[in-house]
Amino acid sequence: MAKLRNSSKQGRSNFFFGFFSSLFGSNDPEVEKKRKLKSISKLLNKSKYKFYKYNSGEALGQMAKFFHEIYKIIAPAQAMFQSLQNPNALKNATINFSLTKKQLEIIDKLDENYILELSKTKKTSEIAEEIKNNISLFSTEFDLDRMNNIDSLYSKIITFKNFCNFDYYFLLKKFDSSLRERDFNYIPRFENIRAEYVLDDLKDFISIAWTMPLDENWNDVLNLLKQMRGIQIIPASNWTKVINRLKELRNSQVFEMIIQLISKDPNYVTNITSTTERICEPYIEKLRSQAISILKKIDIEKTNFKINEILMSIFGTTNILRLKNYTEAQNTAFLKKNLTGFLYTAPLNYMKAFLIDFFKKNVREFADLVLVRGKWTTATMANQFSDVYYSILSIADQINEFDDLLSEDKELGMKFKTLILRADRDKEARGIIRSVLKDTNNKAMEMLTICSQHLVSFGRSLKNLLNDHEKQHPEMLINWKELDRFTEIPIKDSGVKIYKMIYKFITLMQFYLEKKS
Repeated sequence: MAKLRNSSKQGRSNFFFGFFSSLFGSNDPEVEKKRKLKSISKLLNKSKYKFYKYNSGEALGQMAKFFHEIYKIIAPAQAMFQSLQNPNALKNATINFSLTKKQLEIIDKLDENYILELSKTKKTSEIAEEIKNNISLFSTEFDLDRMNNIDSLYSKIITFKNFCNFDYYFLLKKFDSSLRERDFNYIPRFENIRAEYVLDDLKDFISIAWTMPLDENWNDVLNLLKQMRGIQIIPASNWTKVINRLKELRNSQVFEMIIQLISKDPNYVTNITSTTERICEPYIEKLRSQAISILKKIDIEKTNFKINEILMSIFGTTNILRLKNYTEAQNTAFLKKNLTGFLYTAPLNYMKAFLIDFFKKNVREFADLVLVRGKWTTATMANQFSDVYYSILSIADQINEFDDLLSEDKELGMKFKTLILRADRDKEARGIIRSVLKDTNNKAMEMLTICSQHLVSFGRSLKNLLNDHEKQHPEMLINWKELDRFTEIPIKDSGVKIYKMIYKFITLMQFYLEKKS
């Protein structure tokens, strides 16, 4: 009996607990969640937008019609955005849309064709100064307010692009499987579907749509699109209708309530984040970089043209290949391993060609004549001329030995070949290659520098000799007239030719040695 009475008391207690819980709420989370969802459902039913049926858990055809209306309006813009190949196209278009007349004129002066024309009549340094001044003038036209307005316009058009690029077709095809992409001649037949099928789509849509500044004027965006395509992509009246519908939906939170009901999460809140990208400063820097790049390209072309002119005047050709191993062709193996390779192949190749083809022939005949048959007033002068002459000849031998060491059957060449095979998997091997390459290139540069210095010294001595030849009473050689009997070409003419060739060659070397310094 006691147990029966206790059971009866417990039943009455549960009854009263349930009764009072229904009146004043409950501590049970599930009960509270159901109560909130039911309240959200009642609030949603009062809305004029009949997009969702709570009892059946269906997304209704009216929801699809809403999205289809937007889809029809934004479809041309969507196609335009999807066709843009350049990722910076919108940034450039936004800034160009906002430029002053003066800035547009300056941009024309930073164009490659304009700079190329300038290069025909002006020095590179003068063009560089003009570019610097034009960039400065361009920048001063941007005050803080204008830059902020441009950045805001870009942010707005990015939100617009994201809104247009939302996958309306993917969403709508769930309501009508026969729908074809951007085919608006087709009359869709939208059916009710399970709401969970569109849950993620709705979340994505409002996370995109609500980032748009819906309360602002959109004429600037529409005019920008018109400037980009030359036609009005979206009529202003149609876009105004879209904006007004979106504002109503945002303010009424219809989509948020639908998401809460579908996901059975009454506390769901959409996180809306918006950022403003600064685009003016990078644009100005890009203009400057592009102009400088064009100038460097012109400078390289001018340098190469001058180099080829000198090569033709010295060798009669630009196709010169005297080295066998320290060559650009050998660099292929290094480049495949992302290594620098041989750095001074061109100048060292020209140096060897000059010493072998010209110095050891034409200069030797002249030098042997003045050193062997010439009567010098002092031994010191003769020795100075002789020392620098033989120093140059010795460097020709050094270049041959240096190049020969790099052949595959010699120590250095074999070392490179072995290390390159291990370079991908062995960091130590890569380190050794870099070190040996550095030493090899330093040796090449050393020979180039020393030989050039000796050639300059030889050229000075030769000029002094030629000046001495013109004196009524020579002070260096006292038998000039006698020496002319031992050569078919007058010794002065031969000396002048040699001096000019050395001068040309030193000018050629300066293009490479100045880069190093």
